[in-house]
Amino acid sequence: MLIPVVLAAALMNAAMVAASAVSAILIADDLGPALAGLPNTAGVLGTAAGAMLVGRWTGRIGRAQALRTGYGVGVAGGALAVLAAVGMPIALLFAGMFLLGVGNAASLLSRYAAADVVPPARRARAMSTVVWASTVGAAGGPFLMAPSQSFALSFGLPALAGPFLLALAAVFAALVASSYLRTAPAQAPVPAEVTSHGTGVLLPAAVMIVGQLVMVGLMTAVPVHAHHHGDGLGLLGLMLSAHTLGMFALSPLTGWCIDRFGARPVATAGLALLLASGVLITQTGLLFTPALFLLGYAWNLCYLAGSAQLSTALESKVESSIWTISAAATASSPWLFTLGGFPLLSAFACALAAPLLVWTLRLRRVTMIDAS
Repeated sequence: MLIPVVLAAALMNAAMVAASAVSAILIADDLGPALAGLPNTAGVLGTAAGAMLVGRWTGRIGRAQALRTGYGVGVAGGALAVLAAVGMPIALLFAGMFLLGVGNAASLLSRYAAADVVPPARRARAMSTVVWASTVGAAGGPFLMAPSQSFALSFGLPALAGPFLLALAAVFAALVASSYLRTAPAQAPVPAEVTSHGTGVLLPAAVMIVGQLVMVGLMTAVPVHAHHHGDGLGLLGLMLSAHTLGMFALSPLTGWCIDRFGARPVATAGLALLLASGVLITQTGLLFTPALFLLGYAWNLCYLAGSAQLSTALESKVESSIWTISAAATASSPWLFTLGGFPLLSAFACALAAPLLVWTLRLRRVTMIDAS
């Protein structure tokens, strides 16, 4: 039954978006703008650590209980964030965001729980449904932030406590929804193509990691690029919306393609689109925003195609690596952009994606020869 998995993932994503947005404001007001990014860094690190923890819990207590435990940790994080917002020591906010990151890791890994409860022929479509549902939470959460501020003020609490209360309520609701999860098999079947030629471990993980690294590296520089070119917040919002649409909106199509044609051809298409978007993003004018959409969909193809090929033992390790790399890419991208702009970032992107694309094409050719 997919409904509890999908609902919990959407709610957890709404909680993370609300908490991440307002935590930066709280720190900027309390400690100064220079430190405003630290709470979100704590959330990213919590997600990386949480992926490893949820993976270990899965091996010990089963996937369903492991996800519930992750959401429970997220509830504790939401409570700490609320305490920080109402005047308790600000250090509680960093601890709260870290623990919310653990809950976020459970949400991300829940796509594998969805894959476990459907027939093998529909595994990728089930995972893509969870990824798509997370977008609903991310899009819906911000619309509730203003009403949540009014709610907090009506009880005599600081306005900024409202979004944290919203986050706490959402992650608690995710915990409740996850209580309806049923224990799934210890390990879902892995497609035959995954284990051939001894590449089953490395290739899917490499596709996911490279897709994440290229996407984060390029997108982190987009606001700086827009500011340098005098683009207003409205145009920047359009750019980011186009990218987010590419990342999530077509997830059901990606899942269908993986189930229909196999994960490796979809991964190959994702790497090819990474290269194309890396080249197009160096252009200004009309091609820039479509390039951001293309970059988002390239990430989607790589992320879901890689996920469809991973064994249970690798799920949490790869997810943790992805989020650790995200933190490093976020920190280094602006520095590289100041050195050489998008041409330099694009060169790094192509240097990562091109060899992997050649590898996948070569393996596809070998597989076709063996099949014949």
